[in-house]
Amino acid sequence: MDSNHNKALTDTRFSDLKPPLSEPVLEALTQSGFEFCTPVQAATIPLLCSYKDVAVDAATGSGKTLAFLVPVVEILRRATSPPKPHQVMGMVISPTRELSSQIYHVARPLISTLSNVKAMLLVGGVEVKSDMKKIEEEGANLLIGTPGRLYDIMERMDVLDFRNLEILILDEADRLLDMGFQKQISYIISRLPKLRRTGLFSATQTEAVEELSKAGLRNPVRVEVRAEAESQPGSASSQTPASSKTPSGLQLEYLECEEDKKPSQLVDLLIKNNSKKIIIYFMTCACVDYWGVVLPRLAVLKGLSLIPLHGKMKQTAREKALASFISLSSGILLCTDVAARGLDIPGVDCIIQYDPPQDPNVFVHRVGRTARLGKQGSSIVFLSPKEEAYVEFLRIRRVPLQEKKCTDNVSDVVPQIRSAAKKDRDVMEKGLRAFVSYIRAYKEHHCSYIFRWKELEIGKLAMGYGLLQLPSMSEVKNHSLSTEGFTPVEDINLEDIKYMDKSREKQRKKNLQARKEAQQQDPKSQKPHKTPKAESSVMRKKTAKQRRASQAIEDDDELARDYRLLKKLKRGNIDESEFAKLTGTEELL
Repeated sequence: MDSNHNKALTDTRFSDLKPPLSEPVLEALTQSGFEFCTPVQAATIPLLCSYKDVAVDAATGSGKTLAFLVPVVEILRRATSPPKPHQVMGMVISPTRELSSQIYHVARPLISTLSNVKAMLLVGGVEVKSDMKKIEEEGANLLIGTPGRLYDIMERMDVLDFRNLEILILDEADRLLDMGFQKQISYIISRLPKLRRTGLFSATQTEAVEELSKAGLRNPVRVEVRAEAESQPGSASSQTPASSKTPSGLQLEYLECEEDKKPSQLVDLLIKNNSKKIIIYFMTCACVDYWGVVLPRLAVLKGLSLIPLHGKMKQTAREKALASFISLSSGILLCTDVAARGLDIPGVDCIIQYDPPQDPNVFVHRVGRTARLGKQGSSIVFLSPKEEAYVEFLRIRRVPLQEKKCTDNVSDVVPQIRSAAKKDRDVMEKGLRAFVSYIRAYKEHHCSYIFRWKELEIGKLAMGYGLLQLPSMSEVKNHSLSTEGFTPVEDINLEDIKYMDKSREKQRKKNLQARKEAQQQDPKSQKPHKTPKAESSVMRKKTAKQRRASQAIEDDDELARDYRLLKKLKRGNIDESEFAKLTGTEELL
């Protein structure tokens, strides 16, 4: 084997595997540029093809998708007679729409080697009825999709026959369980025959995954593939465990920095890496929305492609954002963990975790978006001085980080951010919403003994968000959290800040006037009463611009309501789950 051979691959060719793969599959693999197996493929394909159940624990970016798709196709090929149109022979379940779509596209050239086998992608974002109609008319033998949509289809359709199902794959099994799909997965498994092959694929084997493997697998073979960690020159190798949960070509660093200095350090990193492809992770959807609006307004970042992506965007917008980022040779994707798992985005050079994830297991998946299949990549996580214990915590979990020093003398971008907020109410509001959502999410950190909510310095944090004034939250009023380091902008009335979008501003003024008049008529009432019917007919008559503008007013009210609920939560009048329900923050990606 030549010395240029990709170090993420083994010496084993797909054509060497035993039992041997069929000629059409080998041909399809060769045409797609696959000749040598990765370790997980070399270990898993023969087991599944020999009718063994497997529980696979492998570093992210290790080629797991082909490790289960090749056996799925081989097992379907062995069926004694071609399946009838509505006979389901195989099923692949994964947690997100994007990942399911990706699996479906990787599967297509392999499926095309089988005559009379119809694969169907089943994910949210399209009408369930149109999926049902398609299955009715065209049939379906291999289902690839998300648990919610598969559950829906199985509940509603009697036409599908699962009695002869040969193979079930659960991809990113730990994530499936994290996202609360236990009910759907249990239902799906209960409908499938016990005599089947099952593959459980995951980058972290949690207790819940162990439970699932007991329920769904028969004497599974455990496959564990780890990338060897290369010790850094000059680093104390005795400090680093022998194997790492992350790819070997990945340089992992942390940058310790106060909250009010974070945006300036981030901008410095983006300027220095302006020819690279970068993913930046934030804690919440509101944070992505805010930084997606504010960063492009900074003069030094002009000309860079900044693309936001999160789970509350419409499906078409998500697909467009993802396709746009994939097509770029350099650019920046701002996202939540919706893009942290399983998505194979080619050529990502660097991962920046502006906010560490609430769940430490997600850390590995985020950084695994780069340095895939033996390539080089880097990752930087921002930590405040009070969060430094996270470095030791990750080291114990076989994720060793090196320290990266803050750049001295970077120009402070906070005045520019504040200036953008003064010029456009949209920026100001998004900043407030992001700030509140961050504080709320910080409280939910799984590592609460490291990320201590009560030690959160919201003065510096608000400065780092470029807020003009601190919002009137009980934490600020009662000084239970430190407001040190915040300098409010003097002589500014937030009510006077206008939308740059003229139609939104016009609508805001109308609403303010209407509210004023209503209060004069009835001081107790904040809003004129309208029946739902009358309200919807008014909405229908408005133009799209007017609808957006009145939506902004509703957002204003929602923000005020969130503050009130946050106070109630702090006083103990409502508990966490009620709070999440009332604010709609049970974030399903």
